[in-house]
Amino acid sequence: MKKIEAIIRPEQFQHLKDGLSKLGISGMTVFEAAGCGKQKAKKGSFRGTSFEIQLSPKLKVEMIAEEEKVDSIVETILSTCSTSKVGDGKIFISTVDEVIRIRTGEKGSEAI
Repeated sequence: MKKIEAIIRPEQFQHLKDGLSKLGISGMTVFEAAGCGKQKAKKGSFRGTSFEIQLSPKLKVEMIAEEEKVDSIVETILSTCSTSKVGDGKIFISTVDEVIRIRTGEKGSEAI
């Protein structure tokens, strides 16, 4: 099993959710996040005082999937979340040793 974490633009989330739904993927955890990378800071002003916003709003989407589904999930993330501009985000993939559903005690693929 693999854990797929995607940091994306918030406005792309609905497209991603729809694309994953077509693959039969409905289980995910979504966090509001803020981050910085190669994206330049935005300038703003408040009551006459200028400032730079260093962190851009993002969403972190996490899901656990069987290994054979990872490539199609990654392709869906790339096709639905890419705007071809700096700040589109990142995808992280890591190995998951075990998954256990708390309610039933099911383990492995059945717990996903």
